[in-house]
Amino acid sequence: MPLEATRNYFELFQLPPMFQLDLDQLESRYREIQGRVHPDKAAHLSDAEKRLFLQWATIANEAYTTLKRPLDRARYLLRIHGIDTREEDNTAMPPEFLLEQIEWREQLLAAVALKSLTALDSLAARLRKEMNSLLGSLATLLDVERRHPAAADVVRQLAFFEKLRRDIELAQTELEE
Repeated sequence: MPLEATRNYFELFQLPPMFQLDLDQLESRYREIQGRVHPDKAAHLSDAEKRLFLQWATIANEAYTTLKRPLDRARYLLRIHGIDTREEDNTAMPPEFLLEQIEWREQLLAAVALKSLTALDSLAARLRKEMNSLLGSLATLLDVERRHPAAADVVRQLAFFEKLRRDIELAQTELEE
C-alpha cells in the first residue's frame, strides 16, 4: 500500500488539526503524496494495486481540496469534532444578520439593474472584508477557544456570504461579457 491508512485529512498531510494552516506546507505535502500515489506510478502493477493507487490519489485530491478552502476546512474540522453545521436545515440566524443579508441582496439587485460593474466591484470588496472578519473569528473559535457550536454558527453565516460572493461574481462576469 502506498500510504498508511489515516483517520483524517490532517493526519494524511501530517498537519495539526487547526483552522489556520500553513497552505504552502499543505501544498508541498499534497505534491509529495501525489508523487507517491499517482496512477501512472502503478502502470506496471496488478489491476488491484492500480485501483488502490487510484483510490489513494482520489482521497488525496479530496483531502487537499477540503483543507485548502477555508469554509470547507472549518466544516471538516467541526465534523471531526462531532459537530454537524446543519446548513441544510438550520437557517436560524440572528435577526440583524438576516436584515444585513436583505440589504446585501438589495444592493446586488440595484447594481445589476444599473449595469454597474463599479458598484459590483465595490460590493465584492466589502463582502471580502466582511468574510475575512468572519474567518478571523472562526480561527479564534476553532483554534484558540475551541468553541465548536459557536464556530458552527459562524460557518452557517459564511455559507450565506459564500453564496452571495458567487452571485456577485456571476453578475460581474455577465456584465463584462
